[in-house]
Amino acid sequence: MVSSFASASVQGADPTDAFARAFILALRDLGLVDGRDIVVERRSTAGRIDGLAVLMDELVRSGVDVIVAVGGPAVWAAHRATQRIPIVALVDEVLDTGLVDSLARPGHNVTGIGESDVAIHGKRLQLLKQAAPATSRIAVITYTQGPNDHGEWRRQLDAAAAAQKLAIVWLAVDAPEQFDAAFAAIVRAGADAIYATATYVNDVHARRIADFALARRLPSIGFAADGMLLSYESNDMETLRRAAAFVKKILDGARPGELPFEQPTKFDLTVNLRTAKALGIVVPRAMRSSAQSLIE
Repeated sequence: MVSSFASASVQGADPTDAFARAFILALRDLGLVDGRDIVVERRSTAGRIDGLAVLMDELVRSGVDVIVAVGGPAVWAAHRATQRIPIVALVDEVLDTGLVDSLARPGHNVTGIGESDVAIHGKRLQLLKQAAPATSRIAVITYTQGPNDHGEWRRQLDAAAAAQKLAIVWLAVDAPEQFDAAFAAIVRAGADAIYATATYVNDVHARRIADFALARRLPSIGFAADGMLLSYESNDMETLRRAAAFVKKILDGARPGELPFEQPTKFDLTVNLRTAKALGIVVPRAMRSSAQSLIE
């Protein structure tokens, strides 16, 4: 399993990281106990992607039977490292990546689960606008569009923003040292809200983005548990359970390219009421009642 989390938090039979723990426990529920029926090798990028190629090459040489890769960079690194070992990809906008032929029949050695409905980005803009109606210019902190990225989700987000009379300021942050320049660009552009997408770097440094947003009194969406105003994302526990099921099917002989790439069915809205109070935002009652989690 390759993820962006800190190495220590994903180790052991009961990892402290909830994401890794859900995966290990889901395997256990399927009769695959780590250390008895299966050996789970865990690797972490700790928010940096420049070592992914070496990391994946090491896993391939070690003779693993399945690679579970979290995030586009990890999935691409796994794909480049092997066309033989099955890959369970936990990645959004998979059709944009060109890694699969279709959702129904991914082909090659890849299957998995992830948000493939680009409309989800428009939904997040809508939620941010509902919480902070005065919002007009949103800074989107994401990754640099690579040569294999079809960019459909970016076009759809631009279209959704235009439909809601919102302007988008696109910012690429591919390494932690790029945040200062991005924050300066947000100030120069006069952005009045922030949308942080679920990238490797943003995930590990979400608190840094949240602190900047709060200091500048900007409503934000992306990582509410780390201090941003809102998050709206697929349910991690469901995703990890389904990823474990893919691993079991593959170990039982299924071909990954013939297993349909699945989409999440459960999405959770989290509202950070502490952040709302600090920003002087009164969260609409309807939003509070529909949220799966309120941080008070």
